[in-house]
This record gives sequence, C-alpha cells and structure tokens, in this order.
Amino acid sequence: MSLQDNKQAVKTSLFASKAPLEWAITHNGTLYTAQIPIDQNGVVVEGGIEAQTRKTLDNLVHTLECAGESLDSVLQVLIYVTDREYLATVNKVYAEYFNAPFPNRAAMVVAGLAREEMLVELVVYAAVKE
Repeated sequence: MSLQDNKQAVKTSLFASKAPLEWAITHNGTLYTAQIPIDQNGVVVEGGIEAQTRKTLDNLVHTLECAGESLDSVLQVLIYVTDREYLATVNKVYAEYFNAPFPNRAAMVVAGLAREEMLVELVVYAAVKE
C-alpha cells in the first residue's frame, strides 16, 4: 500500500487557492493543516494581529469540523508571527479557543510570510478518527 492510498484531502468551503495545495490532508489518523487569515474571497483580513489571529483560528475550526473533529483533537500548533510583540495578542486570542490540556506548541518570529500583509500563520497537527 502506498502513501497515496491513505492520504485524503479534507473538503472545506475555504477559498480555493490557485496554489497546488489542500487546506488539510489526513493520513493514518493525523490531520495536517496550515491556516492563514483569509476570508471567503481569499483576501487577508484587516484589523491587525487580533483580527488576523481570530480569522486564522476560525478557519482552523471550520477545517476541523469538515474533518469531523474539533479543537480538542489538536495535538500540536506551530505559530508563525512577523513581530515578537504580536505573541501576547496571539496568546490572548488562542486561550479563548483552546481548553486544557492545551496542544503542544512552538512560536516562531519570521521575517515574513507568503503574503506580505499576513501577520500570522498556524501549522496544526490533529488526531482524526479513521
């Protein structure tokens, strides 16, 4: 059996990117996803780091629901921000979405993300029922 036999795309109603990507893939009981602060039209939301963090987490919730899961299924989160000062706001908003026991996580400050106006991106690994 090849990897392709078990790899499945999660169908969402998120903006259909022109890039060669899926918003989420499942394989062997794990969901892999990266989420960004875009709306239904593919536009990065305005309003600064708080609005972008909320939209990114809302997109994550939607993706998990499409896979039949919830935030409780999240095992690890990698947070990317473009300014260290954003981490306090990300933490505040993040705490509104997740409950203990919290996912393992790491936070990285990067020079920039794929779209210049993006301030935050999340890479997430979650357990899924097979």
